[in-house]
Amino acid sequence: MVRIEDFYEAAGRSGLLVDAETDGHTIAVDFRSPDETVLDGLALSSDYTIRFPASVLPSLAPGDTVSIAGSLYRVRDIRSIDDGSEQRASLSRL
Repeated sequence: MVRIEDFYEAAGRSGLLVDAETDGHTIAVDFRSPDETVLDGLALSSDYTIRFPASVLPSLAPGDTVSIAGSLYRVRDIRSIDDGSEQRASLSRL
């Protein structure tokens, strides 16, 4: 069985992840910023999220800031995925 930390390490070495900085730590995360049409096609909405192993940022909490590629984001919500070894944080761009 592959540990989630090993999976993320391999994905990072392959260039599939981006670096995120928070509270003096830099970690590799799966960053998503998909555009979605809202208001019957009149506007686009972006929902920013990051996924990461729970063990690498155990103290990340709503209200914290995260820097990704020179842009700042505020953590809105954090949810555990599957068995809790991975987390997904919803972000708002500052």
